[in-house]
Amino acid sequence: MRTLIATAFVSLDGVVEGPGGEPGHRSSGWTFKDIEFDEAAYEIKGREQEEAAAMMMGRVSYEAFAPVWPTLDYFPQYNAMPKYVVSSTLKEDQLVDNWGDITILRSLDDVAALKETEGGPISLHGSATLNRNLSDAGLIDRYHLLVFPVLLGAGKRLFSESDKDKQMLKVVESESYSNGIQKLVYDVVR
Repeated sequence: MRTLIATAFVSLDGVVEGPGGEPGHRSSGWTFKDIEFDEAAYEIKGREQEEAAAMMMGRVSYEAFAPVWPTLDYFPQYNAMPKYVVSSTLKEDQLVDNWGDITILRSLDDVAALKETEGGPISLHGSATLNRNLSDAGLIDRYHLLVFPVLLGAGKRLFSESDKDKQMLKVVESESYSNGIQKLVYDVVR
């Protein structure tokens, strides 16, 4: 069974929208505009590339990443690995042809079936809506969170507000950095 790892930049109040300067959020770029850069805080991002065997995202994140990521030299492992886009609307002819193997999954059942296959961890990037849906369906196994010392007040959140049973998490790694970022790695307790 494959491990599905949700990786996210998140504000203290749970917002994951617009961390890297993407248009549409009033505080877009909140991960770098007002927070001093500390290279140590991003060590986990390099490790994620080395440990993941595949990458997953929703349609909106795919449409934001696909034109840019294949040209970036600091994502070599991600660019080479298989990618899965979870979307009920994306068409095959809308996939880029310079980003390796890309498979469209049409449902959460497809994600569950993928997790049952052989292979290494799948790293889930961006995709606020997909993160919430996968979490609510019990399909996420681990969270890699970089929590930033900022309250954004509004925006897409990492976790849904649906009424569901309590879910315990186990801290497997944590660290604080000089710029106030907290690294929190949790395994979902089953």
